[in-house]
Amino acid sequence: MIVSTGLACAILVGGFMLLVLIRVPVAFALGIATVPLVLMDLRLTPFIVLDRMFQSYNSFILLAVPFFLLAANLMNSGKITDRLIELARVLTGWMPGGLGHVNVAVSMLFAGISGSSTADAAGCGKILIPAMVKEGYDRRFAIAITACSSVMGVIIPPSILMVVWGGVMQVSVGALFLAGAIPGLLIGLALMATVFGYAKVYDYPTEGSPSLRAFWKALRGAALAMLTPVLVVGGIVGGIVTPTESAIIAAAYALILGMFVYRTVTFRDLGHIFYDTGRFAAISLFAIGTASAFGWMLAFFDVPRLIVAFMVSLEVGPFETALVIAGLFLFFGLFIDAIPTIIILGTVLLPVATAADIHPVVFAIIGIISLAFGLVTPPYGLCLLISAAIGGMNVVQVMRDVVIILLPMLLILLLIILFPQLALWLPQTLMPGSFR
Repeated sequence: MIVSTGLACAILVGGFMLLVLIRVPVAFALGIATVPLVLMDLRLTPFIVLDRMFQSYNSFILLAVPFFLLAANLMNSGKITDRLIELARVLTGWMPGGLGHVNVAVSMLFAGISGSSTADAAGCGKILIPAMVKEGYDRRFAIAITACSSVMGVIIPPSILMVVWGGVMQVSVGALFLAGAIPGLLIGLALMATVFGYAKVYDYPTEGSPSLRAFWKALRGAALAMLTPVLVVGGIVGGIVTPTESAIIAAAYALILGMFVYRTVTFRDLGHIFYDTGRFAAISLFAIGTASAFGWMLAFFDVPRLIVAFMVSLEVGPFETALVIAGLFLFFGLFIDAIPTIIILGTVLLPVATAADIHPVVFAIIGIISLAFGLVTPPYGLCLLISAAIGGMNVVQVMRDVVIILLPMLLILLLIILFPQLALWLPQTLMPGSFR
């Protein structure tokens, strides 16, 4: 039989949601949901699904994912996080709610190195959550600000999600990196304003004014680590290296710093670091394969065309369409990991964004920021789960503070939808060739 578009959509989405509800891992649920259609439609065979999975893995740009994960793991294992925290302390610790500002600032610094929010939440949370509780900060606030600030890891360049988005949607990764810089900075400032408000209400302490000597010592200690974003982003923007080559450079540089400069990583540590990297990379890449097969199936049955026709019939403008897109990414981010969501929802919504004259780079930034917020919203909320586990509390206990902190961040997302030039200005200025 030939399956209709409506029935195919119902089987794919319904089957997937049912599998997720009965707690089948997302990567497996995406693959299993395609099986009924393969059996029902005469035009499909199991080999087509396997071929789509293979085609998704046969991508040079996706090699960047394991190398960025390796760089983040080496940075954490090499105690480089400690040096970034010390720099953040002298830069922002003098403000009311000093350690809260340090938490945000170090997440911004670490984001410019690792490209991974979960690595940020784990690496910084282990140090800062106990330190904040010891200094008299409410434990719920310490967990919430650690989780929320860690989302900048996938917004401020370099970003693993941007690498995946660029590879799947055929958008310049360098342009995406540059487009994420200003929104990431604005989210960081919004978080600092929230910390300032908390400090005034609850009378949180400051860290005291640093001396010039302390500032110079902290800057000197973190300077080599801070060269990482210059090497990665600068190399891509300058057209010197590809995203994959920049990820390899970042990993090699982190290895050199950890083993030979700071001497905080030994040969014995490497086995554990490589194992962790391989495990997380395998999970991510397997999800990319099954999500690609699922997304191809949606495209095969013309589901994107159906959605575009529906949106056109509503006669809404770019702003309303962007709001709908952000809302869908926020909703899917509650339940599904960001990488498969990019492949499934991103490819389906790309024609919708194109029809509404939303620039592909702006569409990407709206999607990535919306998905980043999903890292701190239950039931998925991986960064929130990590931070809560470190702080020794249940996720439900910290949700009030998470919601309060998320509200200003959502306002920044709305600001980017209203003024897309906030995302476009840097790539248009530094990489005009990517817009031709």
